[in-house]
Amino acid sequence: MSLLDSILPSEPTKKMMMNEPVETLFSKIASNLVGKPINRVDGSLKVSGQAPYSAEIYRENQVYGVLVSAKIAKGQIENIDSSALDDIPGIIKVVTDRQHFLRNSQQGGETKAPTQGVSEIFYHGQPIAVVIAETFEAATEGANALKVSYKDETEQAALNFTKELANAHDVDEKKGSDKNAINGDPEQGLADSAVTLDRFYHTPSQSNSPMEPHATLAYWEDDKLIMYTSNQMIASCKQQVMDALDLKKDQVQLISHYVGGGFGSKLGIAPESIAAAISAKELGRPVLICMTRPQVMEATVRRSNTRQRIAIGCDKDGIINTLIHDTVTSNLPGEAFFEPTALSTKYLYRGENRRVNYKKVDMNQVLSGSMRAPGEAVGMIAVECAMDELASQLNIDPIELRRRNEPEQDPSQDIPFSTRQLIACMEQGAEQFGWDKRNAKPASQLEGDWWIGTGMAASARGNQLKPSEARATLQVDDSKELGIKAIIETDMTDIGTGSYTVFSQVAADLLGLPIDHIEMKLGDSDFPPAVGSGGSMGAASAGSGVYLACEQLREMLADKVGLYPDTIQLDNGQVKQAGEHNPSVTEAAIETVKDKLEGLKNTVTEKTDLSLPKAGEGKYDFSHFQSYALADIIATYDEQKISAKGQIKPGKNATSHRQASFGANFAEVAVHRVTGEIRVKRMTGAFAAGRILNHKTATSQCYGGMVFGIGSALMEEVIHDKRDGRLCNHDLAEYHIPVNADIPQLKVILVEEDDPYTNPMHIKGIGETAISGAAAAIANAIYNAVGVRVYDFPITLDKLLYELPE
Repeated sequence: MSLLDSILPSEPTKKMMMNEPVETLFSKIASNLVGKPINRVDGSLKVSGQAPYSAEIYRENQVYGVLVSAKIAKGQIENIDSSALDDIPGIIKVVTDRQHFLRNSQQGGETKAPTQGVSEIFYHGQPIAVVIAETFEAATEGANALKVSYKDETEQAALNFTKELANAHDVDEKKGSDKNAINGDPEQGLADSAVTLDRFYHTPSQSNSPMEPHATLAYWEDDKLIMYTSNQMIASCKQQVMDALDLKKDQVQLISHYVGGGFGSKLGIAPESIAAAISAKELGRPVLICMTRPQVMEATVRRSNTRQRIAIGCDKDGIINTLIHDTVTSNLPGEAFFEPTALSTKYLYRGENRRVNYKKVDMNQVLSGSMRAPGEAVGMIAVECAMDELASQLNIDPIELRRRNEPEQDPSQDIPFSTRQLIACMEQGAEQFGWDKRNAKPASQLEGDWWIGTGMAASARGNQLKPSEARATLQVDDSKELGIKAIIETDMTDIGTGSYTVFSQVAADLLGLPIDHIEMKLGDSDFPPAVGSGGSMGAASAGSGVYLACEQLREMLADKVGLYPDTIQLDNGQVKQAGEHNPSVTEAAIETVKDKLEGLKNTVTEKTDLSLPKAGEGKYDFSHFQSYALADIIATYDEQKISAKGQIKPGKNATSHRQASFGANFAEVAVHRVTGEIRVKRMTGAFAAGRILNHKTATSQCYGGMVFGIGSALMEEVIHDKRDGRLCNHDLAEYHIPVNADIPQLKVILVEEDDPYTNPMHIKGIGETAISGAAAAIANAIYNAVGVRVYDFPITLDKLLYELPE
């Protein structure tokens, strides 16, 4: 089923497929808000607790469910004994459906249900049943008391990644997240190179750890399932629910008005969603299931651990001729997803001999899937640490080495870049950071008990456009100062990134209204379908739907009053003609304008000036055309409103040009000379991501990416017990993420860029670009501080302690 099925022929729709570079209306209109660092339009609701999240919705007669998780890593369920729950007040029922319950979450964008069936256990923590009670406390007590017996096969479970490397197998490129690729003769090129570097890098599993846990409130209205659920991608998640429960399109509605983070873990439906739906059907009552923090970490998504080989061959001047990036990653048996570590390796640096190769190990551990910047976040750790080591080996400044290897076009496909601002990002970042003052020699700066070092790394993240729609409606509203408001509808979500705000800015500028005259409606599958939040493509894709819907309204308004859509100006609730009228306009067209002006006279107010002075020779002077009040024009329509849709689809630009955002991270660290403790003292990031819709929310996204990089470099690591598969650090007390005390003052530079190949707004994703390379910049700074290279992440003090300089 297509995400575009909801298009109705009767509803005016502006469609665009990106087959060539396009102009943007932002360059033609009196844009007052796009790009400005305005505050979040939903900020006051969030800080005052008025923005409802899924677990905060209440329905009459609602009950509560708590998932029961498997205590083995591999085996079969033998029996579920609920007799211990008989004496617990408030217990209603133990619900299990061994056929339809979800084994694991689904990947982002998939339209089929994830693997179903829970009779067989594939990982410790797999949900197998749900206890329903009148209160959350009773359900929790019941879930803890439920007795489950197993036919245990844990001894045969795959729990040790290192031991399982011998069983690594080829990936499914058709269903996976990247493809193997080879150019030239990489191994021979490496052997023939004057200078070589060949290293293995290891990155651990990581947890997405969103602030809001996964939660679903499900209830049925006759045969229709309604779910308030925490999801990033509503349209595809709805299709997953339909497939899992064999329901039709009009039988499912998903609602996610506010989502408290996801970082990839909420791209697809999770086990609690189908369990809540099935339970609600059985009981005939609304059921809320909210995962505990351990369950979120044990039974939703992890970033895969990786072993990456980076091999580089170059001449004595550092000109790269060979680049090899081989990766082994892990996932549950039967799952196609693998961590696409080499996405940016394919186009980041020059080199005629190149290889990207993936293999996968089947493990009895929670599903591995997308986590913020899947691929680049850990892949660029390996690539950028290797580049830094090569620069040191050649005695070349790390920025200069990258400059020498700047490709003229994508070296893996021989296609041009739509834009490429990597050098500009490095130069602007270096200037702000004071890179020219660094000590190039490792372990050469000791301040008290702290070794000081600096490092840098490039950043890159591919840009994508996905099919998306939106609806824009202009309607009379006497409660507004200008007597009108715009309602924008799309099922796109806001996961804290600022969707409500940036889309409001786009609509306000294109429709010439103050931002408080825009009513933004998001996160409901009854709205036109968009790609959703994920992959740094939500703002560009869903935002283009909003843009095109507003553009269609502009064209309808221009036609209504006989003006030209390419010169019409909407400003502060007024419709104006911008500049001189097209001299080729016919007398008939002028008569049409006159007729429409006369037709409006009976409905307009004193806000509208209908004068149309003559310019000589009987022609009307459109350059002196005054204005209509937008509210007056809309009042002439039936129901005093007009609506239009916008629809964006990718086109030839996606393959004719390499589209990517670029950046550079710079870091200064201090390493204690006795304990090996590491402190990040300061960081600067410079990023280019096309036109920026909101400088404040974009900067905030970059802050978040850089903080993710600090966590990846220094502390984040999911630890599974290699004996029984138990997740040892399944809460935020033991799974360490950066807190305020770990983060220095961050500096973000947004490098100016305009990319007409991307979408009609000329924007690109930025949040995930900032994390790419951030961890490597810190690792390279640690080397500069103490002269120790670490290839096994995260870099904890025990990995430095015995190699610290005297």
